[in-house]
Formats: sequence, structure tokens, C-alpha cells
Amino acid sequence: MELQILVSKKGTKVVLASSLHAALGLPNKQYATNIRHWLNDVYQFHDGIRKPEHFKDFARRQSKEVVVDDYYLSIEFAKLITLGSKSKVKLKYATWLLGHEDPEERGSLLSVEQVLTVLELSKVMGLVSCQTASEQAHLETYEARNGGSAANWWNFRADLLGYSSEKLRDAMLQQGKKPEGKSQRQMLMQVDKYEMVRTAVVDLFMSMGKPEKYAQNLGNLAKVFARELNVEIFDDRDASPMFLPKLNDELAEEVKDSNKLRYLRRWEGMKMAS
Repeated sequence: MELQILVSKKGTKVVLASSLHAALGLPNKQYATNIRHWLNDVYQFHDGIRKPEHFKDFARRQSKEVVVDDYYLSIEFAKLITLGSKSKVKLKYATWLLGHEDPEERGSLLSVEQVLTVLELSKVMGLVSCQTASEQAHLETYEARNGGSAANWWNFRADLLGYSSEKLRDAMLQQGKKPEGKSQRQMLMQVDKYEMVRTAVVDLFMSMGKPEKYAQNLGNLAKVFARELNVEIFDDRDASPMFLPKLNDELAEEVKDSNKLRYLRRWEGMKMAS
């Protein structure tokens, strides 16, 4: 039996526990016992030795068609389960699962070219036009993964970025500033303007189909660069070109038009499976 890679609504690659159990050739009568063992055992994940965590390494499959308990398992978790099993074909499937892990989820280093591109992105994302383009592209990717629906978009994005309009209003009040009538972008400008760069980079890489953690890490790196370089936040949407800051115009066009790829093609080898 061949395993099937599924992609969750958040873009995470997973396999079904029932499918993994069958592929490993384990006895059906041991399924319930094995599932309990899998979810409660200790494994050496890439981020440390620990038990699997709900919503991080696995999630229950909710379906009226399911007659037994079933779960979505992360690729890494499925690989670790496979290696620890008594299956005669565990080497075959562990190797296959390893090949489907995202390199960025295994903590691979950025290439020099990728680091330099993130550096340039930290400058480009100072332009409001690039910020809004990245947000729109991320929204379109989110809708595509959710059957064309944008339901829960704002809650999802707030969880991803670590802030919401409410949190920003609280932060402004704590600083003695008035948040009334201000948009998220205006509040960020008052609270932490470089967070706007981070947000735009996270949006960009989420729109490219990268895992949440990877997009967040690149956003964090871009924010560090932006702060060190004192990147200017500039609303260029109605500004004359002669007043624009000196930037990598080609990269800015890539951010605003995904059909024009040169710099961002450096991440093409790490696309999500579909």
C-alpha cells in the first residue's frame, strides 16, 4: 500500500494514522492499541526529546465517515513512528517520509543568496505597496486552501503574526497614545514600525506555500535587518517615483507580481506538495 500526502488548511503536510498503520502492514486488531502508544510515547523530534503535541504533531480527524479514531500526523512524527515500529517495511517508508519532509522544517540553513534576498526584502517591504501586495497574495493562497472561503482569515492571520487589532490598541494605550480611528498599519507605525516589515515577509512566504514556522523565521530575520538598516516605512501608493527611496526595484516588482521571478526563484526547490 502506498501512503498519500495530504495538505492541511494551514499548509502543513500530513498523513493519516490509519493509512500509515495499513502501509506498515501492522495487524488491524492492534490498531487501537498502537494509536494510543504512538500518541503517548517519547520521540526525538528535531526540536528535542519529547512527547508528541496536539495540533503540532497530530490532530484528530473529524469525519462522519470515520468509524474508528483516526488522526492526521505530521511527516516528521509519522517518520519517527515508522522507525520505532516492528514493520518489515519500515526502512522503505521511513526513507520515503524523510524525502517528503520540508527541508526548512528540518532546520536547514539558508544559502548565501537567500540571506541576501531576505536582506533586500527587509528594505523593499518598507514600501506600503509591497506590504499590501504580500497580504493580498497570502489571502488568495489561504482562500485556495479553504475551498475559496476566507472564513476565519483574520483570526488565522492574528495567530500566525502574534498580534491583533485589539492587542495593538492595548499596546498604544499602554504607551499613552490614542488608537481610535487608526488601522492596523497605522497602529503598527506607532507601536513598532519594523513589525510591518516582518508581517509583509511572513505574508509573502505564506503566499508561496511555505510552512508557518519557516515564514515566521524569515519574517523575524527581515525585521532584524530592517531595524539595523533603519528602513524607512514609505507609503508609495500615490507618491511620485522621484521621491521613492533607493531600493531593489526588480525585487519590489516580484513582490507585487509573482509572474516576474528572479530573486524569489531561489526558494522554488522547496515548494509544498499538493
